[in-house]
Amino acid sequence: MPVWMIAALIAVVVALGAAVVLRRRPAAGPSNDERRLDTVVAWPPAATRILTSAERQAYSTLERALPGYMILAQVPLARFLKVPTRYSYTEWLRRLGTQCADLVVCDMASEVLAVINVQPPAGAESERSRKRLNRMARVLKAAGIPMHVWTDNALPSVEAAREMIMPKPAAPATDVRSKPARATAADQPDRAEPADERVEMREPPPSTWFDEFNTGPAPLLGNGDKRER
Repeated sequence: MPVWMIAALIAVVVALGAAVVLRRRPAAGPSNDERRLDTVVAWPPAATRILTSAERQAYSTLERALPGYMILAQVPLARFLKVPTRYSYTEWLRRLGTQCADLVVCDMASEVLAVINVQPPAGAESERSRKRLNRMARVLKAAGIPMHVWTDNALPSVEAAREMIMPKPAAPATDVRSKPARATAADQPDRAEPADERVEMREPPPSTWFDEFNTGPAPLLGNGDKRER
């Protein structure tokens, strides 16, 4: 075999070996110099708006449609979802927990009733944004929380929003031949007791980021590793 062919084979083997080593090498984290940077000096903060124009209009619509309910904006999913911690909570947080619901409808006990996300028209959003929204919808469905997607240039009316989130219950069928029983004092609810005090008060997750959970850091995935969809 010619010498040049042997040299070429050796070069190919070395290149393949280097590619395998680089592929298996974990992603580099922040350097020591980056860790020593001051949080405020290195990343000077500036206040900005929380909601877009369409999200502000959607918020106003919900306020008029649902008086007496709490409307919250840009709430991280980790603030109102609890998940088992037998696996790394840090990994779940990286995948989904830091994503924010645009608007969250709650009762006066802060129990989540529905989530509204305001999105651009179909085809105008990016593929990444569409996948992120689908993942959020899947998780909220598993948690039993309805999610409604509103288009930013075609928001529903106040009446349509009210019917969408709080549909009217069907009127029960009544028998005109039967007479209603006379209510007694024992059947009457205690009207002196505020309605909010009769609601079961359940506490939210301990903190937004669950700092007290000792789950350990999750390794970052490389470009070639598969991520959950």
